[in-house]
Amino acid sequence: MWKLVCPLLLLCSLPAVDPLFCYTCVFPAISPLDCIRFPLKCPPAQVCLSSRAVGQKGDLRVVLYEKSCILPSLCGVRGEKYTMGLNFTFTNECCNTHLCNGAETPATPYWTVTLLTLLISYMIW
Repeated sequence: MWKLVCPLLLLCSLPAVDPLFCYTCVFPAISPLDCIRFPLKCPPAQVCLSSRAVGQKGDLRVVLYEKSCILPSLCGVRGEKYTMGLNFTFTNECCNTHLCNGAETPATPYWTVTLLTLLISYMIW
């Protein structure tokens, strides 16, 4: 009887693993706007991500922000990606407590609505 009860007691005494919740963006945000974010239950073994990507073409500088869940092996990664006709340099930052990636993204002081409008018109043409 003890041979059956001991393993069962051992399993019951293990702490339950609570899922981690992180913010995710509906779509990446362009500075100075923050993304429309909502909580997301991360898959097991993932952490919260806050990613910042900077792209520049001439005098036009674009900063994109993303939030989500990610594998820990991708934390601290820096690299390049191509989107919206620009090469972006990105940096991944991670944290591992509930909704820890929810801090508002800092506004870039030289961004104006006019530049955002120009960027959108440039993408359409």
